[in-house]
Amino acid sequence: MTNAEIAAVFEQVADLLEFQGANPFRVRAYRNAARTVHDLAQSVAAIVESDGTKLTEIQGIGADLAEKISTLVRTGSLPMLDELLAQIPASVLAILRVPGLGPKRASTLYHELGISNLDQLRKACEAHRVRELKGFGAKTETAILQGLEIAAQAEQRVYWSEADQVAATLREHLAECDAIDQMEFAGSYRRGKDTVGDLDLLVVASDPAKVMDRFATYPALADVLARGDTKMSVRLQFGLQVDLRVVPAESFGAALQYFTGSKAHNVVLRGMAKDRGLKINEYGVFRGEKLIAGRTEEEVYAAVGLPWIAPELREARSEFDWAAAGQLPRLVELDDLRGDLHAHSTWSDGAATIEEMVEAARQRGLKYLAITDHSKRATIANGLSADRLLAQWAEIDRLSKRLRGFTLLKGVEVDILESGGLDLPDEVLAKADWVVASVHFGQNQSRERITERVIGALKNPHVWAIAHPTGRLLNKRKPYEIDLDAVLQAARDHGKLMELNAHPSRLDLDDVACAAAKKLGVPVVISTDAHTITGLDVLRYGVLQARRGGLTKDDVANARPWPQLKKLIGKAR
Repeated sequence: MTNAEIAAVFEQVADLLEFQGANPFRVRAYRNAARTVHDLAQSVAAIVESDGTKLTEIQGIGADLAEKISTLVRTGSLPMLDELLAQIPASVLAILRVPGLGPKRASTLYHELGISNLDQLRKACEAHRVRELKGFGAKTETAILQGLEIAAQAEQRVYWSEADQVAATLREHLAECDAIDQMEFAGSYRRGKDTVGDLDLLVVASDPAKVMDRFATYPALADVLARGDTKMSVRLQFGLQVDLRVVPAESFGAALQYFTGSKAHNVVLRGMAKDRGLKINEYGVFRGEKLIAGRTEEEVYAAVGLPWIAPELREARSEFDWAAAGQLPRLVELDDLRGDLHAHSTWSDGAATIEEMVEAARQRGLKYLAITDHSKRATIANGLSADRLLAQWAEIDRLSKRLRGFTLLKGVEVDILESGGLDLPDEVLAKADWVVASVHFGQNQSRERITERVIGALKNPHVWAIAHPTGRLLNKRKPYEIDLDAVLQAARDHGKLMELNAHPSRLDLDDVACAAAKKLGVPVVISTDAHTITGLDVLRYGVLQARRGGLTKDDVANARPWPQLKKLIGKAR
């Protein structure tokens, strides 16, 4: 099982326990375990297979959870989850994905109205039965109807990070098939889209049947949907569809380009080919009936006078203009990043101490780290008052004296209050090395009000960036209403930065907003928002999103060493 699949099981357990009204601490233990496993860079299954006792060395994984993980890896199921699902219909889990419908409200709908799936929920809302329940009302009913689209999408698309784990295990599984000569994934996965609907896998093989036979033995396979001479489609146990195509070697590059997409990118490319008297399809580049290119993607693009274009850019935005002008950007890479400017510790809602976070950052090759625990408004996250924050910074000063070759920054994630202004006084914020401001409350306010709040924070001389600027949670919550164009303009006017939150459930800014920031000259900072040691590993997802926005090393603030970044923000101050 992949880490994502194990994490999904623990999330299900947590949801069902909360649905039943179980002890909140027990529910939280499973949610924390899910987050830890999901963010872990190393394969949990590999740990179990090598030495299962080492699971308890993972922060937050005790003996009981380690035993359950081992059971999952070795058997593919968890008796505890089976027992819970025997008591509650599995379709109830879909209801939990509707924004604003937590397990408690879902439980009310189930017990009061007998609602156990999305279709029943829609019909009950349209019949105005939901508003009659205590604690719901007409506004809640309307919000549920609006959120049903997100819930339905959550059943169809997975995070890129989850698809990546599946792709890695599929590669490993198929690598043992000696009939395969070439193999690459295509589609939205290869382009790095934040969510993926299915996986497209292309192979060149001496014996297609042998490849498909091996494909059919993939452990997570649930159903074979179709199998022909050169194509096979399967559905995996957690719902993701994988399509495998066997293509000729002379057409591999053309097929890879075609099935990578995007559709809009391919339309432009085919139009350029037509202007040259050529035809491009998944089989190659043709002049009349003659195949003139197709073995590699480079051949395909060269046939229309273009250099190879990175998959992340293939959205028919600016890539063709850049390519024609010889100005394709050298996209930012993970190794370009020098530090992380958004991380939490046990002082608020993090699972690791400051020392542990520093050591983890150093092990990952970073040169600086900002500890940005929550301010006091975030009471659910054990937010820090001014006095507690100053005490933390004193500890950071003491720890910094022992560090060599690494910079530990005194920071804070300060809330932008519903009424405007910040959650901490300026005289405290002035003592920080790094301040990132965020909207956690009042997300249902009007577009004008939220925009005004965020721009107000950008005007504050002690704020350097806006965290997760649209508040979206992929497959769970739409962005709040905000005039992002106005916010980006304000960031430019006041010399501030915008965060690209790298957590796979956020990836906020999105790729389009990253491109807009680049155009305005607003530096983007790629941050992890790490709440655990393994949370620091999500930087690579943020880098992938930045690449989709066309960002280079020069566009990313934390690709600079700290002295240069300090100078950059010092100009604004």
